[in-house]
Amino acid sequence: MTTTVQPADETSLIKEVDVHLTIKRFNPEVDVRPHWREYDLKLKSSDTVLNALIAVKGTIDGTLSFRRSCAHGVCGSDAMMINGENRLGCVNLISSVGTDLVIEPVRGLPVIKDLVVDMEPFFAQYRSVLPYLIADDDPGYKERYQSPEDRARFDDTTKCILCGACSTSCPVYWANGSYIGPAAIVNAHRFIFDSRDQAANERLDILNQKSGVWRCRTSFNCTEACPRGIKVTEAIEEVKRAILYDRS
Repeated sequence: MTTTVQPADETSLIKEVDVHLTIKRFNPEVDVRPHWREYDLKLKSSDTVLNALIAVKGTIDGTLSFRRSCAHGVCGSDAMMINGENRLGCVNLISSVGTDLVIEPVRGLPVIKDLVVDMEPFFAQYRSVLPYLIADDDPGYKERYQSPEDRARFDDTTKCILCGACSTSCPVYWANGSYIGPAAIVNAHRFIFDSRDQAANERLDILNQKSGVWRCRTSFNCTEACPRGIKVTEAIEEVKRAILYDRS
């Protein structure tokens, strides 16, 4: 029996649609406080939210500021709030998020201008967990071998692209600038459970501080916000258990 696979209906994706954007704007050189600006334009349903912002900047308002780089969901630079949820502008199509868009900068980090936030506090928290392999022994002229089973132990948390969507979706992170945040914990997890690494206890000591994993209230916002589908809350709970039970 031969099964015929029907081609996807591309008509709905290439047709032009009217898109209305409401964007939160802030320029510290001239504005006392943030305000909203509205824009109307025509786009294809297959265009992304990032395409919409590029169109606004290129054809309507050249003063609009936002970050972008690869535009393929790899660099993580264009995290923003789209209709109240943390998402990457480059991977969300108009056909999936709708034609009436409310766009804001992510929360919990200082706004530099419009959708551009200061990522330095985020990266300082990331650096604090020693996010690199630490092994004092000399492997000589060979690899540090690892079984597929040992590699699978931390596979999920290797997917992080440091977009900040998880941390900036966290209510604790919004309210407490000292909280290290989900992204830093995810990147600590990646090395804590790496069988080749020798600094797990050092990282667990860092995460056992007042600003560490115990600030997490398990709201699952971080897991829902992650564009890579990382089980962020699960990773945080695994680190908590390692602190309590698995230290060597």
